[in-house]
Amino acid sequence: MNKNANPELIDEENPEWKEGDFKQAIPFSSLSEGLQAKLRRGRGLGKKPVKIQTAIRFDPEVLAALKATGRGWQTRVNNVMKEWLKI
Repeated sequence: MNKNANPELIDEENPEWKEGDFKQAIPFSSLSEGLQAKLRRGRGLGKKPVKIQTAIRFDPEVLAALKATGRGWQTRVNNVMKEWLKI
């Protein structure tokens, strides 16, 4: 529970959980098989393919500069690579 929440991420319809909410929570494994299956549904038809996780090694100063650009730096690196590869 972050005391300094990012105001852009505050969702009035889905407030941050309080201690009592966690105490009342039901483990996923306690749900019926049918409900578990429904909640595990895949991405469905027509959804974009997921990206593939990989590892790439950067020089420390390169990684620091990328991270300094803020949230979404990985997406920006992906977009630059696509542009460079012309795909």
